[in-house]
Amino acid sequence: MARDNIYANPHDAVDAFAFDEAVTRVFPDMIKRSVPGYNLIIPMIGVITEQYAQANSTLYDLGCSLGASLLAMRHGVKHDGCKVVGIDNSQAMIERCRSYVDIDNAKVPVELYEGDVTEFEYQNASVITLNFTLQFIDQDKRLDLIQSLYDALLPGGALILSEKICFDNAKEQEIQQELHWDFKRANGYSDLEISQKRSALENVLVPESQTQQIERLKGAGFREAFQWYQCFNFSSFIAVK
Repeated sequence: MARDNIYANPHDAVDAFAFDEAVTRVFPDMIKRSVPGYNLIIPMIGVITEQYAQANSTLYDLGCSLGASLLAMRHGVKHDGCKVVGIDNSQAMIERCRSYVDIDNAKVPVELYEGDVTEFEYQNASVITLNFTLQFIDQDKRLDLIQSLYDALLPGGALILSEKICFDNAKEQEIQQELHWDFKRANGYSDLEISQKRSALENVLVPESQTQQIERLKGAGFREAFQWYQCFNFSSFIAVK
């Protein structure tokens, strides 16, 4: 696994974060050392998929990156006639994801597309995953995307939404944020790396609160929407149609 040292040295100017070839190369290490609970969330996506996947339906992974959640969904499917569709706007991510799909031993068909998840036509879906994806989408497009996913889901289908979140209480926000930075320090990131990565993500990753997430999901029509996981300022939600 290539080690993430993208921000290890001082940058004269920190460019906006992008899922380019450099990030793709170190992404497994970056996400493991940056997102608390990521290695728990991925297998649980497989568990949730097993519960909600329906025969003869499509499962979508939006912002599939290297395919970790996509493959968890693929292995969670226990019904006939299903396929898994992964979409990502990064060519480097899609190319690397395809190589992982090719060596995976599950039999469920997989289709990969490079493109904007807000412009894709979704249909006949039983499980849809946005695993730390919505936070990178323009805020004024988020409701329309969630609504289109709700409309595409079959009755009883589920949306899995994992996000970095913020907190309405200023003190809680301060504590949870500092704990996240401590988590990154414990995983070998320096204060320089943490600071430069934070600058790169400013205005690129825009988090929202748990309340905002739940209200949007219920506003789109989901009959159930709740948080099933949280570690510091990272959460995952399930919404059921």
